[in-house]
Amino acid sequence: MNTSRQRFAKDHPRVMRVTVVLLLFAAAALGSTWTSAEPTGRHLTPWPGILLGGIGALALLWHRRYPLTVVAVTAAAANAANALGYLVTPLLLAPLMAALYWLAVHTDRRTGRIGLAGTAALLVTTALVVDSPHHPLSLVLATVGPVFWVLVPITWGTATRLRADYLEAVHARAEIAERTREEEARHRVAEERMRIARELHDVVAHHLALANAQAGTAAHLQRTHPQQVQRILDDLAGTTASALRELKATVGLLRQTNDPDAPLEPSPGLDQLPELTSAFATAGLKVDVTTAGAARPLSPGVDLTAFRIIQEALTNVTKHAASDTAHVRLVYSHNRLTITVTDEGASTVTAAPAPGHGFGLIGMRERALSVGGRLRADHRAGGGFEVTTDLPLYTPAPEEDRTP
Repeated sequence: MNTSRQRFAKDHPRVMRVTVVLLLFAAAALGSTWTSAEPTGRHLTPWPGILLGGIGALALLWHRRYPLTVVAVTAAAANAANALGYLVTPLLLAPLMAALYWLAVHTDRRTGRIGLAGTAALLVTTALVVDSPHHPLSLVLATVGPVFWVLVPITWGTATRLRADYLEAVHARAEIAERTREEEARHRVAEERMRIARELHDVVAHHLALANAQAGTAAHLQRTHPQQVQRILDDLAGTTASALRELKATVGLLRQTNDPDAPLEPSPGLDQLPELTSAFATAGLKVDVTTAGAARPLSPGVDLTAFRIIQEALTNVTKHAASDTAHVRLVYSHNRLTITVTDEGASTVTAAPAPGHGFGLIGMRERALSVGGRLRADHRAGGGFEVTTDLPLYTPAPEEDRTP
């Protein structure tokens, strides 16, 4: 029932406004008639009061556009009725009380207070001037009564406006929170896409480059050292099988978490560094690994990042450097791990790749930054190329987790 009434009021605002005005006019007319019937000792006809009530009620049609002006008109009509000797009652003041309510709803608190103070002062002053001894309790009716009846609609209207402002603020905060969640979701999706793209690049680029180098070495040794070709081909088969396994594991990240076929193979780390160097040795690249400082355990994210950076740097050596030797140095300090990969050949890799090229260097930098580290890659003064990265021993917590 209430829903149908609200829908009707929303669909027919003019009908509702006219209905409210007619009801308020009826209240003011009833108040004038009731006052004229009182034994006041003097004859009061109801028509002047009814006419003044009609003027005040009619002015309420413009309460939204001119709320303060409407208060002034209704206050003048009510005060004129007060001056004529009509008893100030809620029925007589009904148009004025409605105007004060809408003034408090549609304007700020300061304007509402001005309307309240001006109306109360006008009514009280007029009542004290024109009041006669024929009215019992004249002092109370002339002071407390008018002030109370104009205070009620101002208080009610202010509470209504504050509640509407509160609901609007809550709705605005909900919209902002929803937009923030959507932006955060898009940001996380973009980060996940970049992470999977880096993994795919590292897996595919490394194994394809290694397989290409092994195939080239086998073709070169086929005539001069045919007995070594079979071993290299076996290593080539192992390389392609490893590439398929890692590619399946990376693509498996796109599966649903409840997929029973999702790969369970752990991410590679520095413990697989000997297998990595052995694979490059079969491709003709000798890798020397040295360690300074006591080896310390790494978090899974840093461990994977360190392995992928070394893997990509050695892959670049096989692809771009005219060298058969590379050096990997691991330096453990108090809270950081420094990795340096160098070669002594003439390199074609640039430290600042052109747009659209050099995804290996870009990926290495992104990996280092993702765990709170940094990476430098540049030509060496004595020839060759050097990649240096500083990584924290543990992946730093997200910013929002560290905020108290």
